[in-house]
Amino acid sequence: MKRKTQSIAGRKGSAAKDQRARVVRCIRALPAGMVSSYGAIARAAGWPGAARQVVRILQQVPGLPWHRVVGSGGAIKLGGEGAAEQRFRLRMEGVTFRGARVDMGKHEYKFPKKPARGRNSP
Repeated sequence: MKRKTQSIAGRKGSAAKDQRARVVRCIRALPAGMVSSYGAIARAAGWPGAARQVVRILQQVPGLPWHRVVGSGGAIKLGGEGAAEQRFRLRMEGVTFRGARVDMGKHEYKFPKKPARGRNSP
């Protein structure tokens, strides 16, 4: 019985790694001058409701374009110098703001829709 438990735990660990890898791919797919929200990235990665996990991944994985990820409605969620740096980096890429928020109408990246998988799809 112990052996079966380990294989289930191994599968859960593998699924978490797959989800993490999908989130990283979505963040890396954001082109310069475009932004996405934490929640939209989680949904695009097939992990709806995991906006907080997206934040954690951004903190843990070096080299990601972190400045292109904002809160819902274009809000910069960082505080202090981090917020100033994010705003500066976005402006350097041509992103415009409406007040304190990114103009999402102009700069929100729309992830490609995945085709719905039916019962008979491979």
